Amino acid sequence: MSNNATVKRTHSISFLNLGLAIIIGCLPVFSFAQRVLLDRVIVVVDEDVVLQSELDARLADVTANAAVNNRPLPEQDELRSEVLDTLILENLQMQFAERVSIRFDDDTINRVLLNMAENSNMSFDEYVTTLEEAGLYLITREQVRKQLTIQELQRGMVNSRLAITEQEIDNFLSSEMGRETMAAEFVINHMLITTSGTDSAEERETKLRYVADLATRIREGEFFGEVYREAQLARLFPVDSTQFDWRRADQLPNIFSEIVETMDIADVEGPIEAGNGYHLIQLAQKRGGTEQVVKQTNLRHIMLTPNEIRDEDQSLAEIREIREEIIAGEAFATLARQNSDDPNTVVGGGDLDWVNQGGLPPLMEEVVDGLEINELSEPFRTDGGWHIVEVLGRRETDLSQEYSRSQAENTLRNRKFDLELQNWLIEIREEAFVEPID
Repeated sequence: MSNNATVKRTHSISFLNLGLAIIIGCLPVFSFAQRVLLDRVIVVVDEDVVLQSELDARLADVTANAAVNNRPLPEQDELRSEVLDTLILENLQMQFAERVSIRFDDDTINRVLLNMAENSNMSFDEYVTTLEEAGLYLITREQVRKQLTIQELQRGMVNSRLAITEQEIDNFLSSEMGRETMAAEFVINHMLITTSGTDSAEERETKLRYVADLATRIREGEFFGEVYREAQLARLFPVDSTQFDWRRADQLPNIFSEIVETMDIADVEGPIEAGNGYHLIQLAQKRGGTEQVVKQTNLRHIMLTPNEIRDEDQSLAEIREIREEIIAGEAFATLARQNSDDPNTVVGGGDLDWVNQGGLPPLMEEVVDGLEINELSEPFRTDGGWHIVEVLGRRETDLSQEYSRSQAENTLRNRKFDLELQNWLIEIREEAFVEPID
C-alpha cells in the first residue's frame, strides 16, 4: 500500500479520526464485551505489533458509528486497509511518545472524563457508572489517554519543524488577509434622533440638547436599552435604533469607524451630527485587535520553603525576622541572595523585574495589588512557601507591536500545521519497519 495514500486516507476520512467524538456526548451503541479477542499478530510495527482483535474492534467501532451518523462506508477491503493503516500510524506514534516520555496521569484523565460527563448532563459518578454498566469504562479511559498522548506528541514534533520567518510575519501583517484577520470587531449600541431639511435652527438645537441629555444618562449608569425605550415612549422626536453586531471598523458607517477604535467597552459617544440627524453610540463588546496596553509591576521577593530541616513554623519565624532586618536598613538584595529558596531569582537578589498583570500566582497577585510603591508586604503563604514582597514601581506598557507579531506568527503556524503534520506522518511511516503477518 502507498504510504502517502495511507496518511492521506487516514486523515481525510472523519470516521477514522482519533477524536473523542465516538465517546463524547453519547455512548456507543455497541458492546465491547461481546467481542471475541483473538491474539493473532497481523502486523509487526517496529518494536510492537497490531493484533487481529484490535483491527476487529476498530472496524466494529467505525461501522457502528457510521450507522449512527448515517455515513456511507467504502467497500469492505478498502475499509479494512484504511483502518489497518490508521492502527499502524497510531502504534508508531505511541511508541514515539513512549521514547520521549509523554505520559498523562490519572488526574488529567479524570478531568477529561468530567468534561465528558458535563457534556452528557451527568455528574462524574453517574457517567462513570454508566460506562461501567456498558463495559466501557476502562476502554474509555485508555481512549482518552491515547488521544491526549498523540495530540501532545504531534504538537511537539510538528511545531519543532515549523519555522516562521520575520519576513513572513511582515508580509502577513501588511496583506489584506492579515489586516482582516488581525482587525478588532465591535458590537455597537446605536440610536438616532432624526432631523429633516424643514427643521428650524431652534428645532435642531433642541434635538441636539436632547441627544446630549440621553448620552449623559447612559454615561452615568443607565442602561442604553432602557434609555432608548423611554425615548420611544416619550415621542418627543422621531427616534431610531440599530445594533451593529461584530463589525470591523471598516464595516461600520464612516461616521463611526474612526471613533469606535478609540473607545473602551461601555464608552458613550454622542451627539454625532450627520445628514440624517444626531447619533448616539455605545461600545457594547470588543474582540480581537492588536492593541495591547498591559499593566506591569516591578517587584522583588524572598521565599522560604519549609523542608526537613526547617518546618512550617520555623520558616514563618525566619521570614518575619528577615522582614524586620530589611525594615531596619539591611539590603533586600543581600538578604535575598543569602536566604531565598527561589532558584529563579536568588542570584538577582530576589528581583522579578517587570511582571505583567495576571503573571503572578493568584495569592501573590492579590497581595501585590494591595501594596503601595516601595511598600514591603507582611509574610504570606503560597504553594511555594512563605514570601515577603516589595513593590518597586508600576507602569502601563504598550505591547501592541509585540502582540500583533505574536498573533500573526500563531496564525501562520496554525495554517502550516496540518500540512507539516501530514509530512511528518509520511516520514515516520516510511522510516518504520512494518511487516504484515499472513
